[in-house]
Amino acid sequence: MKKIWSKTLRPGEKWSGNIGRGKYIHFKALGDDANVSMLMYNMLDTSERYNMPDTLKAQFISSLTKGNVLMSDNGRVLASIVEDSLGWHDTISGYTTRLLTDEKYGKTTYQEMRNDWYRCGEENFKMELVRNNMSARDLVPCVNLFSKVYIEEDGSMHFEEGHCKEGATVTLRTEMDMIFIVSNTPNPLDPAKEFPSVPVSIEVYDAPEVDLTDECVNYRPENYRAFENTWEYYNLLGR
Repeated sequence: MKKIWSKTLRPGEKWSGNIGRGKYIHFKALGDDANVSMLMYNMLDTSERYNMPDTLKAQFISSLTKGNVLMSDNGRVLASIVEDSLGWHDTISGYTTRLLTDEKYGKTTYQEMRNDWYRCGEENFKMELVRNNMSARDLVPCVNLFSKVYIEEDGSMHFEEGHCKEGATVTLRTEMDMIFIVSNTPNPLDPAKEFPSVPVSIEVYDAPEVDLTDECVNYRPENYRAFENTWEYYNLLGR
């Protein structure tokens, strides 16, 4: 496969860009305990975006791994997970806020620490949304790649320490043209006392065309219907 683009996302760093359908997005943790928070929007119509409730209820899941898809609020597939060395990625914890970050890791400022100041997911997302002609009102629940959060019978949520080891990987396949936003900031339930400093590499490759035998297409009947909705959308656009 020919590499199209690559980037190392430093601790606290954010990025957004347009990524066309039919691409692999490969993430690799360059240290233990990585976390990358992620949002996705339809490039042609940003009112369509990743929908956490529909993604989970349609696939009878509470976390993401290989074979799962990330659905939009229009019943289409934004991306699929085609490879995964971890087996669990968090969908329910959300992103860090300024208040949480200051209280947990200590208050820092850019003026004092320059690029080493502690960023939060909420501010990173808001800045990238504005850069893409959106605003804070377009914030939705995110996916936290590399993190495992599970729920006990009593409803309590628990972060599993040591889940992500250096070298862990996950690969998405884009099924729609999308605006892709990522933030290398901690999972809000991570109990670490120090701000995590784990870079993550991102690489984009061309992906082969999806066929009807694909694992993600056939994970559940709901997945198949969501793919049909996606293919119909692009067929009607003539693309």
